Amino acid sequence: MNKVPLTVTGANKLKAELEELKSVVRPRIIQAIAEAREHGDLKENAEYHAAREQQSFAEGRIAEIEGKLSNATIIDVTKMDAKGKVIFGATVKLEDLDSEKVVTYQIVGEDEADIKEHRISIGSPIARALIGKEVEDVVTVKAPGGDIEYEILEIAYI
Repeated sequence: MNKVPLTVTGANKLKAELEELKSVVRPRIIQAIAEAREHGDLKENAEYHAAREQQSFAEGRIAEIEGKLSNATIIDVTKMDAKGKVIFGATVKLEDLDSEKVVTYQIVGEDEADIKEHRISIGSPIARALIGKEVEDVVTVKAPGGDIEYEILEIAYI
């Protein structure tokens, strides 16, 4: 598998979720299965089947997170010398030249992207257009609704 970029914040969130699953969720499910087994016949025991389904989901998520972390290249943008250019992990303040609307995005890995939190994937059209650019550069983003021009107002490495 190819290495995928991940910010330090994204890696820490995944590690925290993994720890929660292993130390809290997994033991709780094991206890629920044990209690359900004490009720007798497992064929018609809804509590048992529900607990087993939860266990399957939790174990799948644990494997998924472990896989993501093992294939991740964790990038700490605060320790990189970007020479004022937009790089992975940078937070970029943009102005839409048509609407004059100002937006701020952080460029993150695909697993971390969340438009509601202003984090966009490195593979998104906006991020691809921004990579390597500097403050005051104008970039054209090919969007489904037509081309959008943005001016880069600020670049932060936080």
